Amino acid sequence: MDANDLPGMTGYLLEGIDKLARAGADFGLISANTPHIVFEDVAPRSPIPLISIVEATCAAAKGLKLKRLALLGTRYTMQASFYPKVFSREGIELFVPERDDQDYIHDKYMNELVPGKFLAETRAGLLDIVDRMKARSDIDGIILAGTELPLILRDPDHNGIPFLNTTKIHVEAAVTEMLS
Repeated sequence: MDANDLPGMTGYLLEGIDKLARAGADFGLISANTPHIVFEDVAPRSPIPLISIVEATCAAAKGLKLKRLALLGTRYTMQASFYPKVFSREGIELFVPERDDQDYIHDKYMNELVPGKFLAETRAGLLDIVDRMKARSDIDGIILAGTELPLILRDPDHNGIPFLNTTKIHVEAAVTEMLS
């Protein structure tokens, strides 16, 4: 992602999906948010249907009647259009943190959360960002669009603002598909 090699990411993902298809998988998941930046390129070329974490999260937000959501994740996810594109089709507005807050989130995500460090001061910093976004944009929900974020933001909500755990939502969509 740092090199912005989106064709390389597309090829890498398709290689893995091809292996799943050859092994007999009925459908596939890209189990992280950031790689969904190339989902629209990967899905039509996939030999098996794919369940989108973004589409599943949008359906969950719609089911909860949420209309104004903050998007937290890696810098790549927060600055890309793949989440807003899907959510706007349902009339749901997405807001991203201010640039300094995006830098903070990305740094903590990559340098603490991914290596497994979950610090109280980082949790407090993330919740401060949520509070600022509530005050600035009157959000009614938070998309935790990073698989490690629910490990530090474990509560179902903050000050009445629900957290949408994209990993959990994606797994539930996969289970629903398996049982159908």
